Amino acid sequence: MPEITLRDGATLYYETHGSGPPLMLVSGLGGIASFWQAHVEAFARHFTVILHDHRGTGRSALSRIDYSVPQMADDALQLMDALGVAQAHYLGHSTGGAMGQVIATDHGARLLKLVLCGTWAKTDAFFRRLFEVRALMLEHLGPAAYSKASALALHMPSWVRDHDADLAAAEAMAGQTIPVPQILLSRIAAIVAHDRRERLREIACPTLALGARDDQVTPAYFTEEIGMLVPDCRTVVLPYGGHFFPNAVPETFRQVVLDFLLG
Repeated sequence: MPEITLRDGATLYYETHGSGPPLMLVSGLGGIASFWQAHVEAFARHFTVILHDHRGTGRSALSRIDYSVPQMADDALQLMDALGVAQAHYLGHSTGGAMGQVIATDHGARLLKLVLCGTWAKTDAFFRRLFEVRALMLEHLGPAAYSKASALALHMPSWVRDHDADLAAAEAMAGQTIPVPQILLSRIAAIVAHDRRERLREIACPTLALGARDDQVTPAYFTEEIGMLVPDCRTVVLPYGGHFFPNAVPETFRQVVLDFLLG
């Protein structure tokens, strides 16, 4: 199993696919590389695709630390360093996009092009309340209830309608995918604390802000705000797809991203 050892001794699972300029694909709160499974082959035709399970998720170390978005971003930079990647394109979804904002403002020279996908620059009352509810579900009702409730926010209704069995299977596995709820609770606290709004004007690399109009986790106004604040930014808001629009409308998602990265 390919992994690196971080400077504090924790391990980070990663994968690489394809060849060409490096492209980091960084997932959201769930943190697992397999979020991008439907896209790896297409992106690997043009890029060396680098994926990882965030620390605290999947096959990476289940570190019981105080998580923060800068800490998550630093783990991603340590992965780049371990692989000898001085600069990369970076595509981050949701929490991965928050990490991308940190890298772009604190270590901008490491990025070629940046895709901020279904993400936010600063928590507002809607985002805070949503994650307060999700954290309460996890803490008091457990991983299966958390998974069941979260699916209603993450996916558009028609996707839920058509994937009932898949969601039931995920709920049955929730105790294994969330083996240490305290880690996920710390990660939730970390993303609620995220705030890079006042520094977005420092981002110097070409950027794509990409969202969906019906996203119920990071509403489209977050994407539009990022597009207005980042100096060299293209903004695309898809008509539908929910928060997990990369996997609800995969062909459209890939076309928009590839047009930007290869343009």
